[in-house]
Amino acid sequence: MANVAEKETINPELPGGLIPLENWRLPETSVHRSIKGALRNTWIQVRAGFSPDDEAFESLDDLPVLSRGQIERFAPDPDYGRIARLLLQSVAESPVNNPVSFLVAPPFSGVRKALTVLADDDSGHSRHLIMPPDNLLMSDSDAREWWDACDFSTPWVIPELASFWLRHRSGLALVRELLRRVAAGEAGEGLIGCSSWCWQFWSYYLPDARFQPLTPAPMDAGKLGLWLGGLGAPSSDSGVVARMADTGLWVLPSDPDVLGEGQKTANFLRDLAALSRGIPGIALGIWQKALRARPEDEQLEPPEKGDHQSVRAQCWVAPLNKLSLPVVPSAAGRGLAFILHALLLHDGLGGDRLELVTGMKGHEAALALNRLLRADLVEYHESDGVWRVTPLGYPAIRRQLQSDGFPVDAF
Repeated sequence: MANVAEKETINPELPGGLIPLENWRLPETSVHRSIKGALRNTWIQVRAGFSPDDEAFESLDDLPVLSRGQIERFAPDPDYGRIARLLLQSVAESPVNNPVSFLVAPPFSGVRKALTVLADDDSGHSRHLIMPPDNLLMSDSDAREWWDACDFSTPWVIPELASFWLRHRSGLALVRELLRRVAAGEAGEGLIGCSSWCWQFWSYYLPDARFQPLTPAPMDAGKLGLWLGGLGAPSSDSGVVARMADTGLWVLPSDPDVLGEGQKTANFLRDLAALSRGIPGIALGIWQKALRARPEDEQLEPPEKGDHQSVRAQCWVAPLNKLSLPVVPSAAGRGLAFILHALLLHDGLGGDRLELVTGMKGHEAALALNRLLRADLVEYHESDGVWRVTPLGYPAIRRQLQSDGFPVDAF
């Protein structure tokens, strides 16, 4: 009965809601089946009966990666406006009752994008957006004057605290002063998003600061199945159908209660949750890379608007061990690691600021960024003129930084 109640109350766009930061746990990976177990599951599938269209594929060459149009159909980006309103609702329902709430999340969790939407929300949930100044190098008195000029009289939001500081002796004053005001109850009613890497730095820098942050619950296999299935067909009761390309085992729907007799589920979602560390944006990026479709499926016309008898969106899933994901270059120098760590601390940096916080010369930073770009570990965002690590590269980057002895986040 508890499981039934959980399925009825869970929201597919924010599975698990918000939880206290200390309750976050890394999703577990699956124990891979033995050869005997794999053969037994395959034999069960054969006995259950396949039609020719349902047979697994011997080679992924027969199943090309999805086009942009197919990705928009099977695995589109989430609705960040909807997520923003769910975050507000979850904060309001939280037992943590502080005027200013902190939402701490690992990169690619979608919190920054969702909170940015709040400034333009026309549904009555909008908040005053506080953006950082162009110059982050300030004295303590300059920082006090800057915050004095901000409007705290109405509910406000800071989408990303990492944008308000630089790891430089003159780049800490703004965040120090903001945290002082929050602790003293002088900041009105606000909502602050914060990258987990930024939070790790400031938790170490100000160990006595206690703000009871909240964080989105990690995406385990069950939550991923609910979320990914809903993304692909938000207006359809049937959702997306996805099966492993090599074994034919089911990936979506992931709920055993909706599968027929003899239809077995794969461990893909559980392994995806572990590989992505339960972070939705990373899981979605890997999911998009893993999806496959027959070439003729590209020619299928989308269903007419309002047509609820449309054919269920069907696709195939490549095994994770067949995907080519970015890796940190072998024998990477400390310069690459310093750049990657700085980009994570500040949730992205422009070239000038990157040189400032790493101490690297312009040509050194440019050459290092080019190498990381070619390895698909970083990308340049034209919208705000900064370099950021890529979702697909993040798992390898975090492992490498931890191996190199850099302080890493708790996620």
